[in-house]
Amino acid sequence: MFIITNSKKASFIGWDVGGWNCDKNQNSRDAIVILDANHEIVGTPWRGNLRECINSCSTSMEWIAALFDLCGSRVSPESGPVTLAIDTPLGFSEAFIQLVTQSKAAASIEASNTNPYLFRRTEHYLFEQGLSPLSAIKDMIGSQATKGMHVLARFVPKIVGCGVWSDGRNLAAIEAYPSACKRSETIQALRRPYPALSHADCEDALTCALVASLFAEKRSALMPPEADVTPSEGWIWVPRDAFAQDAAS
Repeated sequence: MFIITNSKKASFIGWDVGGWNCDKNQNSRDAIVILDANHEIVGTPWRGNLRECINSCSTSMEWIAALFDLCGSRVSPESGPVTLAIDTPLGFSEAFIQLVTQSKAAASIEASNTNPYLFRRTEHYLFEQGLSPLSAIKDMIGSQATKGMHVLARFVPKIVGCGVWSDGRNLAAIEAYPSACKRSETIQALRRPYPALSHADCEDALTCALVASLFAEKRSALMPPEADVTPSEGWIWVPRDAFAQDAAS
């Protein structure tokens, strides 16, 4: 299991992902919020297009430093582990990959939310809990999904557990789902001390940063991957109390 250590110097980054050319879309862009070990916002939440930033970085350390720079801050020489929670699908279903790479067809296809090509096991699980996750295949978020996966491949390429990627040093990355967190009292309680942010994208990035902090500090509060999930599909880390029967919809 991948464990975050040295939490006193930890940082938690939330990334709400915009498309590759989101600078042309006023309504949906990349947003970054960084929290320090005390859960205080570092610098100023940032919103724009990360494409050039991604292209200009060669290592995970450069990537982290660039995100801090965008928020008007600097990485301390004594900085510890960084957990990055990303709001976009970070994998495709095993059935879809086998269809594309091996021409291997799945069994009969029925309802959309059970379609093995359109959704991963983690998304099927969320449907079973009454949530409605988006599909990287059918819901026009392929640009965002490939952007997130591109960053994993560039800077956080090692799968160290289902739904957990690492650079082998200080950076861990996970997938978050801010919409589901609206049903979580745990996240809402963590969110209350902060002021309203300038845009919904930044609000989602803050939620992602809070999920990152839970992953690093109180992982038991998040629903873990099911045992039979293929690691390459990834896992969406959602607070357990988002699934409570009496959770607000």
